[in-house]
Amino acid sequence: MSGWTKPILAGIAAAVLGGYGATLAIPGMIMGKAVEGAAARGGGVNIMAHGKLSSPTNQFVVRPSPDLAYSICPFDLTKGPVRVDVVPVAGRYSSLSIFDANTDVAFVRNDVQAGGKPYAVVIAKDGQATPPGADVVRVQDDRGLALIRLLLADPSELPGLEPVRRQSRCGPVSG
Repeated sequence: MSGWTKPILAGIAAAVLGGYGATLAIPGMIMGKAVEGAAARGGGVNIMAHGKLSSPTNQFVVRPSPDLAYSICPFDLTKGPVRVDVVPVAGRYSSLSIFDANTDVAFVRNDVQAGGKPYAVVIAKDGQATPPGADVVRVQDDRGLALIRLLLADPSELPGLEPVRRQSRCGPVSG
């Protein structure tokens, strides 16, 4: 073996380990920033914020769709589980997605799957007590995002749908 073999192999190993480490760390950093940003714009954690329609100057979520109205709940489970109540808007497609701290989708339900009826889920970590009979979504970390998307046929219809949309909320599980 030449004198360059060991340094080259060490460099390759360092690059592979560094790339793998970055792959593991970057999603958590991205979600941390997303949770902080959503909490700052929406009034805090464990509170549902109903955003305005997205525009180039007002982007509540990354790469928003102009025909979707977004409601977002940055959650923090350090003090216990969080309940998300979803009230679908009749005749409009909507969905709830729950993202964990690693940006992985932990749960999705749309209005069709819910039969067009209101529903609730409780987000909790392993070991956290939840109400009996609750529809529980387990996540590994303390923080993440619950995101409701509401499809609009036309942006002008949003004001008329706001009263129903704003009935969706999130907050700490009481008791």
